[in-house]
Order: sequence, then structure tokens, then C-alpha cells
Amino acid sequence: MDDRILDIISSPSDLKLLTDEELALLATEIREEIVTVTSQTGGHVASSLGAVEIILAAHSLLDCPTDKLVFDVGHQAYAHKLLTGRQDAFDTLRCYGGVSGFPKPGESEYDVHPSGHASDSLSTALGLALARDLRGTHERIVAVIGDAALSGGMAFEALNHIGQAQTPMVIILNDNEMSISRNVGALMKHLGYMRASSQYRQTRDSVQEKLESSGWLGNAMANFGRNMKESMKQFVIPRSMIFEQLGILCTAPIDGHDIPLLRETLANVVDTDVPVLVHVVTKKGIGYGPAERSPEVFHGVAPFDIETGAVKKKSAKAPSYTSVFSKALVAEAAKDDDIVAITAAMKDGTGLAEFAELFPDRFIDAGIAEEHAVGLASGLAVGGKKPVVAIYSTFLQRAIDQMIINNALPELNVVFAIDRAGIVGEDGPTHHGMFDIAYTRMIPHMKVLAPSNEAELVRSLRTALAFGGPFAIRYPRGEAEGVEIPAESEPFDLGKSRLVREGSDAAVLAFGRMVGKAEEAACILAREGIEVRVVDMRWVKPLDTEAIREAAKLPLVVTVEGGVIAGGAGEGVLGELARLQASVPSLTLGIDDTFVSQGKTDLLLHDLGLDGEGIAKSVRKALGR
Repeated sequence: MDDRILDIISSPSDLKLLTDEELALLATEIREEIVTVTSQTGGHVASSLGAVEIILAAHSLLDCPTDKLVFDVGHQAYAHKLLTGRQDAFDTLRCYGGVSGFPKPGESEYDVHPSGHASDSLSTALGLALARDLRGTHERIVAVIGDAALSGGMAFEALNHIGQAQTPMVIILNDNEMSISRNVGALMKHLGYMRASSQYRQTRDSVQEKLESSGWLGNAMANFGRNMKESMKQFVIPRSMIFEQLGILCTAPIDGHDIPLLRETLANVVDTDVPVLVHVVTKKGIGYGPAERSPEVFHGVAPFDIETGAVKKKSAKAPSYTSVFSKALVAEAAKDDDIVAITAAMKDGTGLAEFAELFPDRFIDAGIAEEHAVGLASGLAVGGKKPVVAIYSTFLQRAIDQMIINNALPELNVVFAIDRAGIVGEDGPTHHGMFDIAYTRMIPHMKVLAPSNEAELVRSLRTALAFGGPFAIRYPRGEAEGVEIPAESEPFDLGKSRLVREGSDAAVLAFGRMVGKAEEAACILAREGIEVRVVDMRWVKPLDTEAIREAAKLPLVVTVEGGVIAGGAGEGVLGELARLQASVPSLTLGIDDTFVSQGKTDLLLHDLGLDGEGIAKSVRKALGR
């Protein structure tokens, strides 16, 4: 690792001193560093490996941070971090207190906005460009967006505005045919046609020459094409119709791993006076064999063995919540032909791969388009089907309007399977599922379950399908609790909790995975002579009013949830206590008014006071012990 070019790069301005050959060597060094570090920390390997040359070419031409390089999602930005003064700390990537796995403005002046959700880069970049125009300055704005993120509705809204605004900016379309799962949709087919085609100008010129040499009819067609300006493009190949008809110039597809070509192309467009889209074709995971062969696995991967690419898995005492949901949904679908599964570019992440294989006609991947996925579910429900929408908590919050108006208002039979609820670990603040309790609680007609273990999750799905109406089930990331799952599951009684442990000094009303943490706290306190009742509330909505009434008879009522306190289940319990006119002291534990950083889940829960020790400490303090 001696005498690396990477070791002398302290800022992007240093790249201007390098030749194309040196930049290519630097690209190799960056890939080696990404693979070395992520083999220990885990991370978004394939996407970052695929974008190395794009980032090098852009930074070698721009004057950042005055100029702005805007990332979409940001999971491809590891090379950007290495080039912007974070090389020495890069081995702390995604670790507690270390370098974030996504662009983070508080971490570096080179990070423009907190990327983490797809399809927002174009709106941010246009806002930056318009602010520049209002100031009368001349900084250059470049946005990097993947072909998958381009399928999101927000990106289309931005493209429409960019074409109308006609302000200078560059869009680099990183076309790798992948999001997390394989991309879907008509736009992806359109881009695939563009990739498969020869260079536009070569094709256009060749056809133009043939027409002009083929007699009067050919000449007439050629003249017609010239007079109509754009008709020849459309006649030859609809390569740029979508973009250019919106008023955005579009280049032919170019090799995204050819640094000289990238630099030449970007140099030609970065100072134009109109918006330009540069279509760049890349390979996800390039430079590291296992990531090239399995880009889905290496999209977001745990620590792995560099030589083999094998993930370093810890021995698990239980299956993951996602896999339990997967098997439960398959079992339900085998008995009910009306069940349809929907996801938004997350077939593997949400555990729907088996469902898709067994029931391909009843599986829908809507692409990175959560609003559309939830709106689509409403139409399926109106048509008599039973859609189950499986989306991560942090991404489902993008479709709150569709949950409210399209599904809850007409009381449709739609189940929202909310994966990755609560603290999710190393992906940090853009990915924690902190808000789903609050945003589902507020919706009229919505019923919400928070299962505390895998058996409860299976029963929750059975309950949601049996009751009908809009229904949300929230469950966490990672390993379940290791309890036995009954062969047959009966639905829950509506709004009824489960007593886990009896006690007379305080009542802890816990939701979801916090039930286990509350049990730990009760064990700690029991050794000190404090007996705590623990209740698995099960239902976030409707709440078990009788369990709350009984809790109010004890000296202290404590609620514990894995989401934000504001608008959360704890505040719902406080409201019920007020309606009961109960004067009992109370305490709500959850995530305070803050965003939570990245780190291992256990460390973050400890910081938040939501592990067994933290809950015990809060109860002890509230009781004056």
C-alpha cells in the first residue's frame, strides 16, 4: 500500500494535477480501499465500485465545494468521501461515531445534502441552480442519479421543471440496470434500448447519407427530417425523446469507466447555458469479482471475506423477522388466491423473492416509486384483491398521502407490512424507521399492530387479513427472538394486549421489540426489590384501554416504544389516562426530538435509554429509588 496516489489526495483540487493514466490508477486504488474497508464494516459496495470513474471525472473538472456535486441516494459516494478529506477516517465507515455511509452536510463541506432516499437529487440540484441564478453567481451544478432512482415520481417532477426553467446544470445518468433488485418498468426498457443502440450521431448521419443517395423519395424524407429538426432523431432511434422533449439536451450513452471519455464529455457540457443529461453506462460492482457476479448481495452487505466474497455471518439463534414474514405471507397466499404482494424495488430486502417465484402473477415490483405502489394497492383493493404492501418504514413515509386518501379514506382492505421499523443500525438517520408509529396512528380507520416476536408477527399477518380494512404491521430489522411459531395461528382479539409479567410497583406498557427490553429491565429491577408489571400492548391502534386502566392503579405508568415520542403510542396512552382522569405519575420512553446517528443497534438503543439498563434506570428514577 506504499506510494499510493490516493495517499497524497487531500482534496478534489489535487485531481487536476493528474493525467488520465494516473486517474485510472487512482480508480484502482480507490476500489481496493473500498473493498478493504467494507470487508470489515459492511456497506454499499457494488454501487460505490460502479461510480468511481464518474466521481473522479466530475471532481477533476469541478471546483468543489464552490461548484456542487449532488448525489442521489448517496450509497455510491464512497469514492467521493475518500477524495474529500475523509481518507484517514474511512475505516470507521458506518461505525458508531465514524464516517457516515451517505453524504452528510455536517460531516463535510463537500456533502451538499443528506442523501439517503432516492429520486430527490434533481429537485435539490435545480434549487441550487435557481439560487445561483438569483445571486448572479456562476457555480456549476452537477447531479448524479441512477437509472433506478430516475423511475421515482419526484425525479419526473424535477425533470419537468428543469426543462421549463432552462437553467444551466448537468445531470449524470448512471445507468447500471440495477437498483437493489433488478430494475423494472417502461423507462428501464427505454434506457436498455439506448444502451443496446449504436451512438446516436453515427446512426443519424449514416441514415441521412443513405436517404440522400436513394433518389427523390429518400431526399424528400431527409429534407423533411432537417426541416422538422427533431423528427430525424425520432425516426432513427427514440434515444432522447423523453429527455429532449422536456427541453433537456441528452448525450448518447458513453462508457462510464472510460475516464478520458468521461472527462471530455463533461468538459463539453459543464459550461453550457442549458440543462444537459449525460447518459453514462456503468457496471455495478466492477473491479471486484464477487460484487460483479452478485450485485444484489453487494448492494448492502455485511462484513465479508475479501478472497471469496462470503459474508461473515454470525451464528443466528433465530431467523430474521423479514424471513418469518416471507414464509407467513407465502402460507397465506397458498390459501387465498386474492392476496397480491407489492414492493417498491425491494423484492429481496422485504423477503418477497419466494412469493415472486411461487406466485409470479400475484407479485408486483413497482420500482422506486412508493407513492405509486401504495396508490396501486388501492386500485387492486377496489378490484377485490387483498394487496400486501411490503416496504421499509423509512421509505413508506414517502407515501403517507396515498395511505391516507387512497386507502384509509375509503376503508380499503390493504395490509402495509412495514419492515425495518425502529432503529436499523449502520445506515443511520436517513434509514431509521422512527416515524411509522406516529404516521400510522394519526390515520383514521387504520389499525396498527407491533408484534413483539416472530410468533406474534405471524399472528399479526393472520389478523390483518382476517379483519380487513387498512392495516399496518411494523416489525424490526434483524434476528427475531427465537420463540416457537405455532403451526396454526389464530387472529388476535381487536385491541387486546398480552400480560407478560406481573408487578405491583410500576406498569411498563411496551410496544413491539421493546417488550423484550422491558422484560430485561424488569429482571434488573426485581433484583433490587422493585416489581414491575410488563404488558405487551400488541396494538398501537386501537389501544387496549382496559390494560391502561389497570396500569393506572399502580404507582407509575411507563410506556416504551421504538419510535419518536412525538405523536407516538406513548402519547396515545397519556391521552387515554387523561380521559380516565387518572392522576397516576407517568413516563414516556422512546426517541426524543432528534435524529439518530449510525452505529450498531445495541449501542444506539443504549444511548437512547431504550435497552434494559436504560429503561430500568428511568423507572428507578421516576419511583425515587
